[in-house]
Amino acid sequence: MMRAAVYRSFNGPINIESVPRPTAPPDGVVVQVMATGVCRSDWHGWKGHDSDIADHGLPFVPGHEVSGIVVEVGSRIRKLNVGDRVAIPFILSCGRCRECHPSRNRPTICERQMQPGFTMMGSFAEYLALPRADRNLCILPPDVS
Repeated sequence: MMRAAVYRSFNGPINIESVPRPTAPPDGVVVQVMATGVCRSDWHGWKGHDSDIADHGLPFVPGHEVSGIVVEVGSRIRKLNVGDRVAIPFILSCGRCRECHPSRNRPTICERQMQPGFTMMGSFAEYLALPRADRNLCILPPDVS
């Protein structure tokens, strides 16, 4: 189990609750959240202005500006290791669609993007499961605190 900030209704209270700790998907990792920020987009999601959260369903954990330490890796991960300090982009691109193709190289408008805190549980939690990790996560250099 872990602690997370959870809302159960749009525009409702956000409470710290005990929720199941996520596990790493085959193409992903679990990150121990070390830093996360609050963004105006989180407010819009909480207000119900973003259909991705409605599509995901409530209850929900917001948060998408995040960095942390890899604590678990999925079976298909090749570039990341337990203990790596990583920054996570808002958009987790697929790498296969027309926009991600090298001829266009526009992963920020990926046709099958995933977004922590919008299309999946977010970073206002102790741990965060992230798919597509080898493609999207960035290892932080040792001299970055």
